[in-house]
Amino acid sequence: MTKTVLLTAGGTGGHLFPAQALAHALIARGWTVHLATDGRATRYGQDFPAESIQIIPSATPSVKNPVKMAKAALKLAKGYMAARKVIKTLKPDVVVGFGGYPTVPPMLAARSLGVPTCLHEQNGVMGRANRFLGKGASAIAASFPILNGIEGLENKVTLTGNPVRPAVALAAETAYSPFGAEDTFRLVVFGGSQGARFFSEYMPGALGRLPQEIRERIALVQQCRPEDLMKVKVGYRELGLKAELAPFFSDMPAEIAKAHLVICRSGASSVSELAAIGRPSVLVPLPGTLDQDQHANAKVLEEAGGAWVLQQRGMRPNDISDLLEDLIANPERLTAAAEAARGQGKLDAADRLADLVEKLAGDTGVAK
Repeated sequence: MTKTVLLTAGGTGGHLFPAQALAHALIARGWTVHLATDGRATRYGQDFPAESIQIIPSATPSVKNPVKMAKAALKLAKGYMAARKVIKTLKPDVVVGFGGYPTVPPMLAARSLGVPTCLHEQNGVMGRANRFLGKGASAIAASFPILNGIEGLENKVTLTGNPVRPAVALAAETAYSPFGAEDTFRLVVFGGSQGARFFSEYMPGALGRLPQEIRERIALVQQCRPEDLMKVKVGYRELGLKAELAPFFSDMPAEIAKAHLVICRSGASSVSELAAIGRPSVLVPLPGTLDQDQHANAKVLEEAGGAWVLQQRGMRPNDISDLLEDLIANPERLTAAAEAARGQGKLDAADRLADLVEKLAGDTGVAK
């Protein structure tokens, strides 16, 4: 009999992309897949391979504001009741959560109804929602060795890696092309909304410090927020630098595969995709986050020799320009970093996670 899984994830790419990769792996094994998420999924989840997408009420609690906390608790309670109804209707064999507060109602509802649950933690530090749900989960899958937040739950953890989308697996088939003396230097810069703003403000000044003969050899692909696009475009034009700018690139894995170097944030999906494709990077972790998860993610690639890590606070324009000048003059460092990054990649992560899901269904499957 066909098995059914309910995947649940926050509505951002960092949560939905690995869920999407697992969905493809389970569908290939004959499973029926459903998704429970929040309204933000309309941006990232349009091509999600699910029989149905269930929008579940959710909210992020604010410990600093009692009124917002009360409103969030009420919305999460509504989400819990809605999730119970969904689970009773779909009768999933397993529920898999990928982090973010939208996973809380479905995961709690699954536990209350006796359905096995699996958490997937994308980061090197366990997120707050996953930390809250961890004790009641049947199993926990990890992208990286979890450095913090897993205390007392170690016996539940399986290191699977972070599942990557089919587009990433396809891009990973392209070998790194070493930078040669006569080549154009292909540079890719991207980030989330906050990352895009920082790089839009920072990169023109940094690249402007490079000698003209180096600037003329660079072909830049950069993600910019719509409101920053014209200003950044004018800045690069004045530098005589070839730049392709857009708020969103539909096939970023393909752009990464063409790159000699990538500059970006160190969210879990970004780090996992850089490792899977095998490209050297300069990582600038998002500062000020409560869990410091991006710092932990960046450390994995840095210690492997696949990335250079710079902290946003105190960054000077010459930090990037000096590093770029050195790497362009010594391209063997880039090639070595590409090999080191690929050594951290786990292209079979989706299948490893699918194995764990099937084990949960086999061990404690719910009668249909």
